[in-house]
Amino acid sequence: MGENARVTADSASSNRAGDYQDLVDEISELLGAPATLENRDFELIAFGAYDSEGELDASALDPVRTRSILTRRSTAAVRAWFEGFGITRATGPVRIPPTPEAGVNRGRICLPVRHRGVVLGYVWLLADDPGPAERQLAAAMEVTVRIGALLADEAQHGADLTRELRAVLTAEPGWQRDAAIAELRTALGSRADAPHTMVCVAPWPSADPEDAPSVRTIPGATALCTVPWGTRGHCLALLVRLRSADLLTPATTAAGRLLERAGAGAGAGNGSSGGAVSAKGPVAGVAGARPGLGELGAVWREASGAARAALAEPRFGPVAEWASIGPYRLLTALPPEAAHDPAIDPLLSPTHHELARTAEIYLDCGGQAGRTAAELGIHRQTLYYRLSRVEQLTGLDLDDGEDRLLLHMALKGARL
Repeated sequence: MGENARVTADSASSNRAGDYQDLVDEISELLGAPATLENRDFELIAFGAYDSEGELDASALDPVRTRSILTRRSTAAVRAWFEGFGITRATGPVRIPPTPEAGVNRGRICLPVRHRGVVLGYVWLLADDPGPAERQLAAAMEVTVRIGALLADEAQHGADLTRELRAVLTAEPGWQRDAAIAELRTALGSRADAPHTMVCVAPWPSADPEDAPSVRTIPGATALCTVPWGTRGHCLALLVRLRSADLLTPATTAAGRLLERAGAGAGAGNGSSGGAVSAKGPVAGVAGARPGLGELGAVWREASGAARAALAEPRFGPVAEWASIGPYRLLTALPPEAAHDPAIDPLLSPTHHELARTAEIYLDCGGQAGRTAAELGIHRQTLYYRLSRVEQLTGLDLDDGEDRLLLHMALKGARL
């Protein structure tokens, strides 16, 4: 038994790239029923949508399941109700009948996820009688063994690396940061050699570690922590392990989930062109991928810079990738005071807001008067008058390429 568990754990360790989502999808396919995976605290880790057409059937949802998916956790009352069926002690499938008055409109089958006798989580299936056959459930229980080994392996190797990650992000560049990275690398073991990237969610609603999500509820997540975020309070930093340095999908998916948790909605969006006001609510920045952890300081600067750009330009967000933020890659790398130029000070006063917006959109449009006038919805003569006022106030010549570059970058920098 001990040897089998060790072999299973080694197998799960070598196949971490499959992670929880793939295992839940495997169970859904085996049983022909929607499945969800929760940890022992009833926090959602992954869910599979399945029906005969391969799409989620709205009839598969009931209030309890809907809330679990949308909020990624269950209430204490729901948890106590389900635990009343003995799921914490069970070693095999537990059938739970529908109870509409409790918000459970469809029957459940609970597959306890255990490792060496300890329950680490639960796989839930929506299944009406007669439900899956016993041989199907037996096959699904074999998959839960792999899930349990993966959960146990993460716990053993420091799934909660909050202290180590925060030390890396707050250390001074140089030997202090190198030492912090070395400690994090030691804690991760062989996992440290995989491609990684970082996600920055800012601002994060709370600095209290108790309010941060469990790292196990975010597929691909290696560690997370909160760190100071300028005058905005705090941000959430997430270290994400990637299957390939060419594919950031795990990081953007994780960013979307964290935005849901922060109450901001998920997914990348496309807003209007230049001149938009600051984004409302938290946003997320995703850095480029790197092999291993050696460049973690640079990766964090990219993630936080992408988040700053998304706050300044809603068209980048709510999930902004570093590779897609254009000139903000340079601007966010500069100290705040370095991105400012006194020439544009007059344009930053409230009375000249429309002139600043006009100048920025004109430069965004490559100096094309027709496009700019159409974007602003004004006559060309009005545009020319505003641009002449910009030149008078700033002392810059908009026919000069360097003056135009200075004005453009200074206006972008002012957003940050």
